[in-house]
Amino acid sequence: MDRVLRSAILNSNVIDVIQDNKRPFDELMSKYRCAIMEIETKFKVLNEQYSLQYDRNPIETIKTRLKSMESISRKLAQKGKSFSAKSMEENLDDIAGVRVICSFQEDIYTLAKCLLDQDDIELLETKDYIKNPKPSGYRSLHLIVRVPIFLQNEKCFMKVEVQLRTIAMDFWASLEHKLRYKKEIPEFEKDSLQKELFECAQMINTLDQRMEAVKNRLAAGGQWEKS
Repeated sequence: MDRVLRSAILNSNVIDVIQDNKRPFDELMSKYRCAIMEIETKFKVLNEQYSLQYDRNPIETIKTRLKSMESISRKLAQKGKSFSAKSMEENLDDIAGVRVICSFQEDIYTLAKCLLDQDDIELLETKDYIKNPKPSGYRSLHLIVRVPIFLQNEKCFMKVEVQLRTIAMDFWASLEHKLRYKKEIPEFEKDSLQKELFECAQMINTLDQRMEAVKNRLAAGGQWEKS
């Protein structure tokens, strides 16, 4: 079946399911939005505390996202799972996402530890693509966590995907994402661009390490010695 037609049929089915079960879907997505706010607030608090203690902010930007119903339905279909609010919650870990952009690699691990040390955060999964990059060259630290949200009459535990990366890693990932979804690029040109991006990823990693070394030398202050 043609992919465009298959997608149209899938979207039509999704719309029908949502319209027939609007309240459960609305409530679930609202819970995911609340979970995003909880995690985002935790990082903002850590950033504020860090700035007072060390006179600098480790976080450059915090980005949040909630997967679209189209994206959710596609992912469930790929897993061979039915499309329902219950299925979404049970089978997907990345419906709610928080991306933290840091100045340095060291900040990534510091912030991750600070988050995971909080007694209301449960770590479900870690994928360290900084120490173990993807074949494409992609680097980032991914955490799947469960966080409690307190509603009017109940307490719920929701899953959130947290991604931590440097500014350079984020710039690279954004460009790589665009390449991956550009359908009109010829295959030979796409291969060439992927090779170029991989080489850029290695240079970016070297740049991150050198910038961290510069930061550490600046932090040494009066301990400089002439070489």
